[in-house]
Amino acid sequence: MKVLDHLEEWLISFLMGGATLIIFFSVLHRYLAATPIPGVQDWMLHLNFSWAQELCIIMFVWMCKFGAAYGVRTGIHVGVDVVVNRLDEKMRGRVVLFGLLAGALFTGAIGALGAHFVWDNGAHYAFVKALGLDVGAQYEGPTTPDLEWPTWAVYSAIPLGSSLMCFRFLQVAWAFWKTGELPHHDHTYVEGVDADAPLVGEALIEGEEKERGHRNGNAK
Repeated sequence: MKVLDHLEEWLISFLMGGATLIIFFSVLHRYLAATPIPGVQDWMLHLNFSWAQELCIIMFVWMCKFGAAYGVRTGIHVGVDVVVNRLDEKMRGRVVLFGLLAGALFTGAIGALGAHFVWDNGAHYAFVKALGLDVGAQYEGPTTPDLEWPTWAVYSAIPLGSSLMCFRFLQVAWAFWKTGELPHHDHTYVEGVDADAPLVGEALIEGEEKERGHRNGNAK
């Protein structure tokens, strides 16, 4: 599970960081191409960034699908649990478990329907062709306008992300069934920062007091 967890986090980080960089350079290119700087403007006009917007949209869609699965695993999704928390412990457990299983059922259905759609939208043709077999009357499927990528590859985010989200719902449901605990995300937690460490001002005051005590000890 740790490998899947890390792969999920790396993929989300890569998509988020990559899309941010592409948008930054695209905006920079747009401004430099409109600025009458000799040499720079001509060079910028020769660069083609028409694909940047489409690629960023694709990356953000993939990031959102896998980010939703990450949210289920870490418990960062917003939930309306005012009524649920007022129930007695036994009934609350049943309601929470029902909600998790309902989420797994829904995302599993979306994953299955998405896989069927992707398969009929050109994935079947691509796999048959990759195996060197006769494609026959298989539907090749459309491509994206700018990048000209096969749309089935782009739409694969739906079955892959939804299936992972379904797995995360089942994972959380199993853990809740065994321990009665749900994943909880502390929004104030920052990795690598010690929560018990003193603040900057407190550290300075503490340092000054230690230095003053050291000086007084030496004076005696």
